Amino acid sequence: MGAALAIRTDLSPADFRALAHRERNGKAVKRMLALAYCLEGMERGKAAELVGMDRQVLRDTVIRYNAEGVCGLYDRPSPGRTAWITEDERAKLKEVILERPNLKTHGCIEWTLPILCEEVIAGQFGKTLHPASLSRIVREIGLSRQKTRPRHPKSDEKTQEAFKKRGFKRS
Repeated sequence: MGAALAIRTDLSPADFRALAHRERNGKAVKRMLALAYCLEGMERGKAAELVGMDRQVLRDTVIRYNAEGVCGLYDRPSPGRTAWITEDERAKLKEVILERPNLKTHGCIEWTLPILCEEVIAGQFGKTLHPASLSRIVREIGLSRQKTRPRHPKSDEKTQEAFKKRGFKRS
């Protein structure tokens, strides 16, 4: 068996206990108490068992504390899951959404989330995505998820404008 790792002596066992008393993070408290036990001269295996951790975990804690100080006793933030849609695909999706769909090409007059999932995400990107997930992505790229006003493909804009100006003429 090799020699035990030396622990920094910046803080005394009483300092560790005081920090642990004020701390709300349970894992950090366990690590602080384990280091306090070790600094008091307790065997590492016994100290780890008292706080409910493995001896190897305590060894890793000592290494991190020696390298980083008290900040090393806290969990590091996880990087999170990788994005399903890349930045280039998001830019392309935003372009597609901002230009109106073509009835002949896309088979619709206005974009809806299910149609975007089928036409753009599955058709162009080769990925599957649920409309609820696409709604979150649409908000992330700076667009609002509002329902479009229905528009008939054969509607005449000039006739509608004329009706708005003059109203309906009764005979």
